[in-house]
Amino acid sequence: MFLSRPELIKKEIFDIAEYVPGKSTEEIALAYGLDPASIIKLSSNENPLGPSPKAVRALIEAAPGANIYPSADARELREALSRYTGFPVSNIVASGPGMDGLLDGLCRIIIEKGDEVIVPTPTFAYYELPARACGGKPVFVKRNPDFSLDPEKVLEAISSRTKIIFLCSPNNPSGNLLPEADLRKIVENTRALVFVDEAYVEFADRNLAELLREYDNLVVGRTFSKVFGLAGLRLGYGIMPEWLVKEYSRAATPFSVSLPALKAGVAALSDADHLNKSINLAREGREYLRKNIPFTVYPSQANFVLVDVTPLKSKKITESLMKKGIIVRSCDSFREAGDSLIRVTVGTPEQNEKVVRAFEISKTEV
Repeated sequence: MFLSRPELIKKEIFDIAEYVPGKSTEEIALAYGLDPASIIKLSSNENPLGPSPKAVRALIEAAPGANIYPSADARELREALSRYTGFPVSNIVASGPGMDGLLDGLCRIIIEKGDEVIVPTPTFAYYELPARACGGKPVFVKRNPDFSLDPEKVLEAISSRTKIIFLCSPNNPSGNLLPEADLRKIVENTRALVFVDEAYVEFADRNLAELLREYDNLVVGRTFSKVFGLAGLRLGYGIMPEWLVKEYSRAATPFSVSLPALKAGVAALSDADHLNKSINLAREGREYLRKNIPFTVYPSQANFVLVDVTPLKSKKITESLMKKGIIVRSCDSFREAGDSLIRVTVGTPEQNEKVVRAFEISKTEV
């Protein structure tokens, strides 16, 4: 008979709230007796076009070499990222699994028991998880009603134990950008590391990475999971000062980027046509959803839109949509997001039209 041994687990782990992902196609098919092929999944901000054909070919070609470890520093991928971003290879680290691995690695080398991280809410829920696992304490700063960030409130939350400030631009789930002036104000008034999550930056009008050339306490994290359509390969990267690359590499998990992921990432970066097609699809689709969903829809710079279904509740509307075979994300699990917000990934034009019709019907049914 096997017994549980909770005394072996460090107590910080018990303070971590379980991460709540979007519902899967299989879950919804089983729950509502639907044909999985008929379900539209627009809950996880994935690329509805899928990966680049070049990336698919690279995966197939890499498969026979799966018995061999990849290069420890993912040099080939970092060189491709250098060409893509304009930053030297010495400023780039590759990470797996996804950008989450980058967050884990940074917390591992920076956060000690009792340290603090600042997290403006609502935002991506994962930031607090690796911090808590390392004994850190998240300090939450609520965003303005329009989801903009008040840099003064962030600076007021800084203490002598603040080690990392997590910012997201475009923010998830609201889709708004962080103004450059606000980022400068924060970076210039703290000794902490400022981490800017740019997972959705390709869909936006501008990015903040150029500020890395001016500040040595700034890190930008990005991913291949969104515009590049490689969410299943869990591939991310960070752009950071050289001094931090050295220390990060010292503590990073060896061979964290698999050979197939590395090869697919390099190929995806080379396919400008697929990249531009994905960007244009998202930009056109989010505008269509903003104009046609029969609730308040916030402007977005990402590949999703945030819908406020007040006076209705997000759980009721998402359940109604799921019964119709459309999976969207209720934001009630996001800290400080309330119970009336729904995040909808931009799909294909046909999918977007179905989503709008489903919202129209659900508005009268709930």
